[in-house]
Amino acid sequence: MLFSLPFETRQLEALFLATAIGLLMGLERERRPAALAGVRTFGLTGLLGALAGLLAEQLATPGLLIAGFVLVAAMIIAANFRQPEPNDPGTTSVVALLVCYCLGAMVWVGQGRLAVMAAVGSTMLLYFKSELRGVASRLTSQDWRSILQFSVLSLIVLPILPNHGFGPYEAINPHQVWLMIVLISGVSLAGYAALRLIGARYGAPLLGLFGGLVSSTATTMVFARHARENPAMAPTATLVILLANLIMVVRVLAIAGVLSPSVLPELATGCLLAILIGSVVIAVNWRQLAAQEGLPIPETRNPTELRTAMGFGLLYAGVLLCAAWLSDSAGQGGLYLLAFASGLTDVDAIALSTLRLLNLGKMETTPTAIAILLAMLANLTFKTGLAFGLGGRALGWRVVGGMLAVGAGLGGGIAWLLRPVL
Repeated sequence: MLFSLPFETRQLEALFLATAIGLLMGLERERRPAALAGVRTFGLTGLLGALAGLLAEQLATPGLLIAGFVLVAAMIIAANFRQPEPNDPGTTSVVALLVCYCLGAMVWVGQGRLAVMAAVGSTMLLYFKSELRGVASRLTSQDWRSILQFSVLSLIVLPILPNHGFGPYEAINPHQVWLMIVLISGVSLAGYAALRLIGARYGAPLLGLFGGLVSSTATTMVFARHARENPAMAPTATLVILLANLIMVVRVLAIAGVLSPSVLPELATGCLLAILIGSVVIAVNWRQLAAQEGLPIPETRNPTELRTAMGFGLLYAGVLLCAAWLSDSAGQGGLYLLAFASGLTDVDAIALSTLRLLNLGKMETTPTAIAILLAMLANLTFKTGLAFGLGGRALGWRVVGGMLAVGAGLGGGIAWLLRPVL
């Protein structure tokens, strides 16, 4: 036999997957009578991409892939010229067909998973045409400025900043500081969009959930400012802040479970207590929010909160410097002090570093769990201060009950782990 059976099987799988990608995109095009390419054309185009890749590989002629691309482009453009549709210039179908060909070729060269992801994303873009057009038509000039500002912050400035320490103790990492600015602006922009599209009643829990997964610190800061500028937003801001900080505990527990399952039994006591007590407080706040009619949406001149994000970036750099100084002063025996100081701004960093030391056999499970719980407790303390400082006393007192509830659970876990010493 010229080829072994497993190799032939992989060939057939690639051809089948390339065709399936084309059929998926073609099914969406069939919904539009004006489209000149439908399910059969797209299916055959995906298959053609894979066959062109096969021939280019066997004949060692990469130009065959380019020739196939040009052929598909010429074919669909000629079809549009022969049968022009006055209400549909056909440009979307042309581009979609070319994308389908390229995805078929990607499958052949071993990028099947990426090709499937791109195919699903492309089909979603094709399907949600009217919804995307509706969103674009509702965007104001302020919205566009905010989107462009965030794009500059995250896609232009962030990648070029050095990702290593500078200054005393090499504590100031420009990339890390700017990442916090990007997170704050991103959370603010996402909150602005979610509250307008979904409303405060259901948008607030959604923001708290995703804010806790991305950055509970950024979420706390953004919604504390909203509550200060618009006191009627206090119930919404309270729910978002408390839920984001509860999700932070869940996230850290999940990370520990994945990286170091051995620490879970000792870490889970404090985390589960915090989650249980905090959930009760959050349920009460959500019920109060649901009972209110006509909750306002925060008005802001700049949804990205650029000036606020910059100010917090400076504060964040200062706290990093103080944490580094405390670490240096405490020496090797100051693990708990270091955990508390580092946790003021970033729980993940100290959690990941202590878990790594545990995996290397340089730490025991109990000190590791205590350090992580202390870091989360410090983080809650810092964000409670943010709520008072940025949101005012009214918001601060609304938030402090939930923060104390979560903190009490974490503190109970620490006390339980320290009981042999105490």
